[in-house]
Amino acid sequence: MECTLMHKNIPVLDLTISEYSGNIEKHGNIHNSAHIPLGTTINSGREKGNIIPRSLNDWWTGRSIPASRDGIREVFETLGIHNTALLLTKCYGLSLSDQYWVCPKNSGLCWENVNFFHNEFSKDVGEILFGSTSEDPEHISLMSPDNTSDGWLRKKWIIANEKRVLMKGGSGVYQQEPFNEVVATAIMRRLGIEHIPYTVTTEKGKPYSLCENFVMPETELVPAWRVCHTLEKDNRDSHLMHLLRCCENLAIPNVSDAMNKMLVLDYIIANQDRHYNNFGFIRNAETLEWLGFAPIFDSGTSLWYNTQRVGIETESKPFRKTHQEQIKLVTDFSWFEHSSLKGLADEIMEIFSSAPEVDQARAKSITRQALERAGQIEQLEKTKIPLAQRMETARAEAEKHNAQREKIPGKQKNEHEI
Repeated sequence: MECTLMHKNIPVLDLTISEYSGNIEKHGNIHNSAHIPLGTTINSGREKGNIIPRSLNDWWTGRSIPASRDGIREVFETLGIHNTALLLTKCYGLSLSDQYWVCPKNSGLCWENVNFFHNEFSKDVGEILFGSTSEDPEHISLMSPDNTSDGWLRKKWIIANEKRVLMKGGSGVYQQEPFNEVVATAIMRRLGIEHIPYTVTTEKGKPYSLCENFVMPETELVPAWRVCHTLEKDNRDSHLMHLLRCCENLAIPNVSDAMNKMLVLDYIIANQDRHYNNFGFIRNAETLEWLGFAPIFDSGTSLWYNTQRVGIETESKPFRKTHQEQIKLVTDFSWFEHSSLKGLADEIMEIFSSAPEVDQARAKSITRQALERAGQIEQLEKTKIPLAQRMETARAEAEKHNAQREKIPGKQKNEHEI
């Protein structure tokens, strides 16, 4: 397929995409270098600004449904495909998270006529992902933002009251993730943390979370993973400091304060999956002006969602492997008002009262643990360690961490590292 990568109505560069694999086979003329997807070009040296073909293809195929998605087997069987990347060109690569898309050569298409923010889209892929079967597979419409939604949980986009709403399920015995999103919403609302509010609905007897799309037709979400690839990482920097350095280089405003609040939230709810693709930054898709840290979203993989042992120390992401280590990276607790959490216990219990697989004893245990962790944050805030001293401590911790790693022969990078 011969096409042009577009950013709304701005031509970016010409592409050839394989109709067998869905991969980018080659790129051609560059029409607008400023709008090339972030993190897909060489960022230093004499070749600075040149496209890295592998990174560009990773960005493209990374837009597709992951192979780990619940329900993906049904999609393969129904549509007769072997690779979710093949779905990308069926919807022109359009997403509800950003404004990039591919325009086939000589098609005459424009963004206004095809984007999912203003135009209706097919429900077919979403319904297949949710377990429905089609009586007429040959007439399934693949013009859907579900082709470009990430994550492993079952999800689909719907239109409700003319708003684009993401519907996402739970997993395992407890089906707890949708309710965890509502608990996180309650905590962030009380603490004044900018966030996307979630509610819970049911479909065919199963719970699903609902949240409105926070990306507008003129804006886009740029994941932290992409921002991290805009500069070479200095070995002396921790992964958090590298991200902050990248943000400073791009002139993204108010990042440190927002990062502190995200890490505190994740400590309270024992979030296990705050990876580099489920937090990020908002920018204007046309002017490329950075607007700041994205409202916090996707906090469901938390509160011991997949274990009977409520309260055990869980893995953390993205900067340290445990929450006890990661909370040390917070440089300012002065905004934290523990008194704003008064009544939170009753609110959490009320939220879980409608969770069919979470009994009262489990709900009480989760509530107690979350409040205990919030109390630990209060104690940290009361120490009143000056901000500059906290930053120096964080720097020392990072240097110690990196020095220890350098002593381990053959140590490989893992998902905590960029």
